[in-house]
Amino acid sequence: MSQAPRRRQLARTVILDRALESLPLFRLSDSGEEVAISYTADGGGRWRVLPAPGERLPGTFDQDVYVELLRRYHEADAPADGGLTFTLHAFLRTMGRRVDGRTYEQLRSALNRLQRTSLESTNAWFDASAGALWTGQFPVLAAVSIDRRRLTDRDQLALFHSLTNNEPGDAHVTLAPQLRSNIEAGFTISLVAARYQQLSSPVARRLYRVLQVARTEVGRTWQVPLERLAEQLPLSQRYPSHLQRVLQPAHEMLLAAGVLRSAAITQDGKIWLVNYQLAE
Repeated sequence: MSQAPRRRQLARTVILDRALESLPLFRLSDSGEEVAISYTADGGGRWRVLPAPGERLPGTFDQDVYVELLRRYHEADAPADGGLTFTLHAFLRTMGRRVDGRTYEQLRSALNRLQRTSLESTNAWFDASAGALWTGQFPVLAAVSIDRRRLTDRDQLALFHSLTNNEPGDAHVTLAPQLRSNIEAGFTISLVAARYQQLSSPVARRLYRVLQVARTEVGRTWQVPLERLAEQLPLSQRYPSHLQRVLQPAHEMLLAAGVLRSAAITQDGKIWLVNYQLAE
């Protein structure tokens, strides 16, 4: 008697390009009207995130879309061409998002924004395959194609009032070769997918990724100037008191999730420092 095939379990791990995770990419607050993110890397290189003309920078929803894309890439055993195919409905469900017309449109916009936003490195992003800092531009997604469903589920299309033509669709996307190259070279960090989703704050989710970079590069103890951490995340607040109010809930979530053993903000003269002890 043959056994029925078992349903494939979702990948529990997300593998991300460590070089990109070291650099700011997603806006974590709606405040601030800067047209680009600018950042000076530790080695002195320059990094900029440039939106397409007339568009905004990637934000908090886009951050979650990016992580889910990389989870699916790992789950698919890192296809050589970087291609991923999925239904918008299944993608939103896996993200833990409500599926309706508004979130369909959000997902479409996020995928297109991840293709059209330019990441500009001037000796800031590390190319692991070459073993050197890299200069040039690339997007997160090299290609995006979303096909609307015209022949199936027509009885449900009236539910999606906010969609153009009221049609949900199927997506075909390609990860940029720069990200794939670093992942193939093993220049990565890893996240626990369930732990990432457990964190309800966009700041905590971004900080989780930054802490995984620190774990790989400096170990379980990391001290960083508060101002520098704000630039790396990035946060729009600038005053130490404001930054502490933003970081405190994120620290509490990461402590509860078992990512951190301790987090403390101290002052040394005029310099504010954040001291992290990472959990095993």
